[in-house]
Amino acid sequence: MIMVRTLPLLAGLAVWPAISPAQDPGSAPAVPRQIRIITASLGGTGPDFLARLIAPRLGDGLRVNAIVENRPSVNGVVASQYAARAASDGSVIMMGNAGTHAINAILYKKPGYDPVQDFAPISEIASIPLALVVHPSVPAKSIVELIALARKSPGKLNIAIAGAAGELAGNALKLQAKIDMTNIPYKGGAVATIAVLAGEADMVFTSYIVIGAHVDSGKLRVLGVSSTQRMPQLPNVPTIAEQGLPGYEHEQWYALFAPAKTPAPIVQVIYTEVTRIVNLPEINERLVSTGHRVVAGTPQQLADRVQREIEKTRKIMLESGMQQQ
Repeated sequence: MIMVRTLPLLAGLAVWPAISPAQDPGSAPAVPRQIRIITASLGGTGPDFLARLIAPRLGDGLRVNAIVENRPSVNGVVASQYAARAASDGSVIMMGNAGTHAINAILYKKPGYDPVQDFAPISEIASIPLALVVHPSVPAKSIVELIALARKSPGKLNIAIAGAAGELAGNALKLQAKIDMTNIPYKGGAVATIAVLAGEADMVFTSYIVIGAHVDSGKLRVLGVSSTQRMPQLPNVPTIAEQGLPGYEHEQWYALFAPAKTPAPIVQVIYTEVTRIVNLPEINERLVSTGHRVVAGTPQQLADRVQREIEKTRKIMLESGMQQQ
């Protein structure tokens, strides 16, 4: 059992100060001529998709050169460390997510950065729920039936685990439903999904983008989604919370952060422009069509979300016995 309560990072968990209101644009520091948006993933993945959707419009709106820089690493640690130490002048911002800015704070004994102390929140861009899908051979067509099946044969069913987010979602389900299922780790969501398609694993928590075509073809069956609201793409699939587990919620969310000492006026300028961008009809429609829920929250709302997610992660890891790295 891990001893998360001894983590220095959380012994006196820092709290962001209240975000200052926008200042007179005439007195705001100039935004640098070039803004690099750091992502902790490879091209074509969720953070990269969002960063590249926003970058050209951010550049046009602020009359700067905005580029995306990929720095992939395990759970985004390297990219987060880099962004945390970057110049605090608005020239570097990071497309972070639930993993880089909440889960890693608990998952690692020494992540090498503090998601609260080392970053200034700009805005949550969007979130995307996870879908719990099973191989057709699993005789369950709902979360209620899955729970009953797991209780009948403790430990027999298994979950393909692709990263800490999927493991947390699965462990939270097991804890709340009081069931025993076996975790099988895989290197990445694509590999985990293939394992379920092959019948090597019974189920996986993953984004609908990854499994949509397989669900349409009948190769996988969706039992529920992890958000508080049903997905537009799956209007007939209830949320997990609707199926007897009230309060269950686990989403992958994406947000922009700046290094901690970035001046508040610069943070405000970028926040205002990003909010405008994600509310453009063509951008909003693109996000919704790919399974995202558009958020565009304020810096303070993002700060609050990070705090909640860190605490939720700590609770699940302690109660489930997830191993700290």
